[in-house]
Amino acid sequence: STGSLPAACGPRLNRGKVEVRYVEFSYAHKEGKIQKLLETKGHDHVQDSYDYDLIVIGGGSGGLAASKEAAKYGKKVLVLDYVTPTPQGTRWGLGGTCVNVGCIPKKLMHQAALLGQALQDSRKFGWQFEEKVKHSWETMTEAVQNYIGSLNWGYRVSLREKKVTYENAFGEFVGPHTIKATNNKGKEKFYTAEKFLIATGERPRYLGVPGDKEYCISSDDLFSLPYCPGKTLVVGASYVALECAGFLAGLGLDVTVMVRSILLRGFDQEMANKIGEHMEEHGVKFIREFVPTKVERIEEGTPGKLKVIAQSTDGREIIEGEYNTVLLAVGRDACTRTIGLDKVGVKINERSGKIPVSDEEQTNVPYIYAIGDVLEGKLELTPVAIQAGRLLARRLYAGATLKCDYVNVPTTVFTPLEYGACGFSEETALEKFGEENIEVYHSYFWPLEWTVPSRDNNKCYAKIICNIQDNERVIGFHVLGPNAGEVTQGFSAAIKCGLTKAQLDNTIGIHPVCAEVYHKSNLI
Repeated sequence: STGSLPAACGPRLNRGKVEVRYVEFSYAHKEGKIQKLLETKGHDHVQDSYDYDLIVIGGGSGGLAASKEAAKYGKKVLVLDYVTPTPQGTRWGLGGTCVNVGCIPKKLMHQAALLGQALQDSRKFGWQFEEKVKHSWETMTEAVQNYIGSLNWGYRVSLREKKVTYENAFGEFVGPHTIKATNNKGKEKFYTAEKFLIATGERPRYLGVPGDKEYCISSDDLFSLPYCPGKTLVVGASYVALECAGFLAGLGLDVTVMVRSILLRGFDQEMANKIGEHMEEHGVKFIREFVPTKVERIEEGTPGKLKVIAQSTDGREIIEGEYNTVLLAVGRDACTRTIGLDKVGVKINERSGKIPVSDEEQTNVPYIYAIGDVLEGKLELTPVAIQAGRLLARRLYAGATLKCDYVNVPTTVFTPLEYGACGFSEETALEKFGEENIEVYHSYFWPLEWTVPSRDNNKCYAKIICNIQDNERVIGFHVLGPNAGEVTQGFSAAIKCGLTKAQLDNTIGIHPVCAEVYHKSNLI
């Protein structure tokens, strides 16, 4: 005997064969040859039994949804979730990016900024207050983190109620049907399962220039930052960059956005540029066609002071600037390269790290599936991962056949002027159907709530894109304005049902609301 039996061996033992199996596995484990032993079994090796029916790697929205759905059908499920700390040491609890460092804290801080604007507007509506209004970063972050903590606890309770086993451990494939789980103390356990689900999501990308990881923060750090970031440089032009820049500016901070090329790549560019214009008019500064080449600390403190050296994209000009905080939002990378996919033969896109899957979220290895942000060519949205996870579990364990529909998925960018979209951008529609087959209807509008304080007239904007050859079916929906997500959600259901321009024209609007702009008499 060399010690206790590794957990992975448990289900492999049959009466009368205990001694042989244990000696074989024990010796391999002792000599560090466990990988070789497992690989000799081959991908098609089928055991008599497994520790679990399903092991889910990743405790984000998609992984949690799939695990609980599978447990509903009496399956034995294990969820492994582990947050590798950021270079600044930030980590968080169960629930994944959306809950901890994405949608939830982002929307709450966006709301904090909107409340600041509402305070300004309120004077015109008769509210009188003499004292100077001041925002407390610490109070806001504490409240946000307290709410997130309640969600973390709720997820753990929910898994326990559904009889899903949860371990705060890093999952890594070591061979066919076998995974190693390592906790934060370095203790390793081995588990087997009939099927696996990869739901590891993504993490922020860094620039790869001197000082980026040492001195910069990402969105993973921002939402629990224990001090006000002060004068901030946001590097990037993604929705993460513009959303963070927007609410920081709305809280009264000096904010600059450094953009390499275009805003909101992949979104409708007319809408993206209008967002940029609105942000500039409200005090956000933009440095266009520049990228940082070095970040230096020139003053200690919280936040301290940093010097940023940047070069123009054509290489002809170099500029310097001083900021209290540099927030990097230059993209995200799939968490797939460190979980042992090569040991079980799962193919990934070597450039992006994304996983190609079938229309049933199955990888090239039949017993391994993937959902969420790690998928190649699919939308990186929380509700998409949840839907895909639930439907996958139903197909695997409940005889269902319905697949996740990745077409016409609505989304919203929570910039100061919110942007809701569903379907094709104008650029993509023109490319796919041809200019002669596309009709675009649009209109500016002024929310009634903004008229009394007399702000932002002719800034909100509505647009639909129709396919002339298909009875003017609506194939693209776009809106810039307050509550854009609420507006988009309802229209997305109609678009899913094949909404045409004529049907939209014959729908009576609600007055006075922003969404009535889509009534026939307003769109031109």
